[in-house]
Amino acid sequence: MNVLKNYNNLLEQDKLNIQSEAGLPKWGSLYGIAGIATILMLVLIPVQIAVFTIYPTPGSATGWFQLFKDSWILGLAHLDILYIVNNTIVAVMYVAFYFSLRRKNEGWLLIALVTGLLATAAYYSSNPAFEMLSLSRQFFESSQGLERAALEGVGRALIAQWKGTSFDIYYILSAICLIIIAAVMFKSAIYGKIMAAIGLSSGILMLIPSSAGTLGRYFSLASLVPWVVFSIMAAKKFLNLSRISSMAPSGSVNIDKEVTL
Repeated sequence: MNVLKNYNNLLEQDKLNIQSEAGLPKWGSLYGIAGIATILMLVLIPVQIAVFTIYPTPGSATGWFQLFKDSWILGLAHLDILYIVNNTIVAVMYVAFYFSLRRKNEGWLLIALVTGLLATAAYYSSNPAFEMLSLSRQFFESSQGLERAALEGVGRALIAQWKGTSFDIYYILSAICLIIIAAVMFKSAIYGKIMAAIGLSSGILMLIPSSAGTLGRYFSLASLVPWVVFSIMAAKKFLNLSRISSMAPSGSVNIDKEVTL
């Protein structure tokens, strides 16, 4: 039974158990924010796909500079600026998962949270979007061949670094984080085994980074499908938890009490 969807039909003790497991009403606002943010992330995914499908990715540093000159918005989008927004939202999701699952296994959830936040930080450091925007402006403002050649060299280095060590670390740590969350989720009455299995499949497919050639691209695309389904389910759960929080009397639940459902 979907305990959140059928919350009003539960026995009073079962309602208290759900509130206790999720730390309600204390974390209700967090779940509401996480739910809305997850919906925003889901909206951005097709936008990202459309950008890469409609507009070809430049094959050289000067091509990137020209793209930024023609449209700095398109240039930033092609260098995954929307993915930075997505990863920020995913970090909020990690925090929401931590507080709603920690009573099932707080040790593993803490490891998952730290791993997920480290992954987000690694991605931030790998993305050269604004550096390339700055280089593009300098490149077209310069009339000297040597200076342009130097700027082009820096641009090539940034593009190479973009899908380098930091990106691979981000990808692997994100996969580990999702696998841990999904594994603990199997024990949760809030999320259920179906959602856990979908999240686990996405996490396993993410163990091969998208930067790992053709195989990596296939695994990246394959992991996207269960991730989208998982995120849709997560958004619904978060918003339901927020709604339940508004119905829970403040101070009525001992959120430090361990419950087994």
